[in-house]
Amino acid sequence: MEASGEAASQDAWSRSTPNERVIAAVANARKSLYAGVTSVRDLGCSGGSAMSVAAAVAAGKLDGPRISAAGAVLCMTGGHGWFLGRQVDSPWEARKAVREQLLAGATCIKFIATGGVLTQGAVPGYAQLTPEELTAGIDEAHRHGMRTAAHAIGTLGIKNALRAGIDSIEHGHMLDDEAIELFKANGAYLVPTLTAPTCILEHADDGKQPEWALHKARTIAEQMQTNIARAYRAGVKIAGGSDAGTPYNFHERYAYEIELMHRLLGMSPQEALHAATAVASELVGVTKGTLAPGEPADLLLLESDIAANLATLYQPLAVMKDGSLVFDRAG
Repeated sequence: MEASGEAASQDAWSRSTPNERVIAAVANARKSLYAGVTSVRDLGCSGGSAMSVAAAVAAGKLDGPRISAAGAVLCMTGGHGWFLGRQVDSPWEARKAVREQLLAGATCIKFIATGGVLTQGAVPGYAQLTPEELTAGIDEAHRHGMRTAAHAIGTLGIKNALRAGIDSIEHGHMLDDEAIELFKANGAYLVPTLTAPTCILEHADDGKQPEWALHKARTIAEQMQTNIARAYRAGVKIAGGSDAGTPYNFHERYAYEIELMHRLLGMSPQEALHAATAVASELVGVTKGTLAPGEPADLLLLESDIAANLATLYQPLAVMKDGSLVFDRAG
């Protein structure tokens, strides 16, 4: 929740202050809710801002979606996201970090299994946390009933995390056929975050993004559509998640991820919406993401049928959360 779509790279992050990040997290929670998103995961913040905002929303002190917060990501020393993470270099350090994250208020845990786009020098295709570190950390999180997610772009890191028992892979753009079989055997979810590299490349000429990040985004984009579409056709569970906060990937535009799942993966509008609601909610474990007796009355009022006009998701007429009207475009 701390990143708003502008300050997302390592250098930009270092120029923001902790107070600015908390303010951004509050604003982004509201933007998400008013765009029709009633439950989210925050999979990486530099301090406790996401946990604090989650608690304030749960207590009714702030407008926002239900938030399952990971807090600091768990990465190897100097690994991807080190500037907003906890650096661990052994199985026992991984276990201790999970325990300390739980103590700090985290409700899920994110591991960094490969390099990434927005950390200089981190190669997306290279594995980072070791299989032993992943296995220990994931086991510790599961012992405490917490869901786990792994940032994993490269093939080996994806398979390392899946073999270690991860609940979801974020990105997964370089997956292969063996990884697809591991997804299916383990019942793990794939969150393709199509919006993240797409938005970076759509604004490649803005002069604001470092060339090293653009180069990595281009490399990923060359494989992303083909590989993720193949996983979808093979029956891997695809859950919607945008990686909001990366460059030009704004919290109020979650609908773009749904549009890209339709356009790039070949999902019907209804299938894309199902991935973004029921499947994503199943992954997060907050609600079922469906309208049924005993479930929260989370409703989105739209101008037209998404089957005919998917773009209607960008401007909801009204949003209800837990049966209460939280946004009304008419005022």
